[in-house]
Amino acid sequence: MKIHEYQGKFLFERHGIPIPRGIACFTVDEARAAAEKLISETGSPVVVVKAQIHAGGRGKGGGVKVVRGAEAAAAAAEALLGSRLVTHQTGPEGQIVRRLYLEQGLEIARELYVGLVVDRERRRTAVMASTEGGVEIEKVAAETPEKILTVHVDPVIGLAAHQARRLAYGLRAGDGSPEPKRTVAELSTVLARLARLFDAEDCSLCEVNPLVISKSGSVFALDSKINFDDNAAPRHREWRELLDTSEEDPVELEAKAAGLSYVSLDGDIGCLVNGAGLAMATMDIIQHCGGQPANFLDVGGGANREQVERAFKIILSSPRVKGIFVNIFGGIMKCDVIAEGIIAATRELDLGVPLVVRLEGTRVGEGQALLAESGLAIQTAKDMGDGARKIVAAIQGRT
Repeated sequence: MKIHEYQGKFLFERHGIPIPRGIACFTVDEARAAAEKLISETGSPVVVVKAQIHAGGRGKGGGVKVVRGAEAAAAAAEALLGSRLVTHQTGPEGQIVRRLYLEQGLEIARELYVGLVVDRERRRTAVMASTEGGVEIEKVAAETPEKILTVHVDPVIGLAAHQARRLAYGLRAGDGSPEPKRTVAELSTVLARLARLFDAEDCSLCEVNPLVISKSGSVFALDSKINFDDNAAPRHREWRELLDTSEEDPVELEAKAAGLSYVSLDGDIGCLVNGAGLAMATMDIIQHCGGQPANFLDVGGGANREQVERAFKIILSSPRVKGIFVNIFGGIMKCDVIAEGIIAATRELDLGVPLVVRLEGTRVGEGQALLAESGLAIQTAKDMGDGARKIVAAIQGRT
């Protein structure tokens, strides 16, 4: 689950991570009032108007405006609200701006990068830092990987003080600061608090780009990008208040409500599979056979006929889908129940795209018999590879 920058900033503030003064806005009038308040409180006429969407690269896409005065802030807000912002992460279709965050301007001396992710190989949180703040970390990793410093957090003791100091000195935090020791100490503290936040809030990603050092030598989180681990949702009822459904894929939300695990992709072969591992393998083998999966869809180990029908509807809600591959290994889930759901969905939806079904496991004979006797244009497959080859060939024959 993703949240907006301003929501992440509020989490930062709760965990003692310094942020510039800022106010979230939803209308032009709110933006004007917020700018007047920020100017009055800070004594500076400089205000930063930031579009709030779940994508990076907003600055380069024109979604961040530095202005002087409340009326200029209102004009920037009017231009941004309702506009479609296109960045390298949104794709060419862009995302509509519905929220803004107005923030005080700072006198910035340096921009750094800090990101925390789960390193699955090391089974620990990795803290990455770089002097190249304000630049996409992917670009830094590709062109100058030596500029990325990484330490791993011990799950028992957290980010150790010596690790935080090593990163702070490695980033040359004191360079140019009027009080180098204070700046190094502040950055070390911020890094430690980010590590605690990452653990306490069950994040899968926490990125600050840029983390800035002001001309006075103080450290501020100028941006926030936070993703939560959905598996921890039962521990965090407050996440419901942070969810912006307008930024989410409506099909993914529908699937979640139905108890299905679904992620939209860019291909044209819809996948209906039980089990996350089998779903990943199915997508891999489709690509190996020359096709492109349109989705990840795991109906789970105990799906019933109704859930299978719902899964078909969700897959077909994408106009890109030109064929469907059902790959089921029945354990708790019985193959004849799945076959009944497939037949019912095919008839109800008047399926007009090729359908290939591979069944294996509990009551597979009964399931295959139901498909064969249905009188429907359903191709069966003897194994996963056979099914992938058949659906790719069926689609290529139609294009």
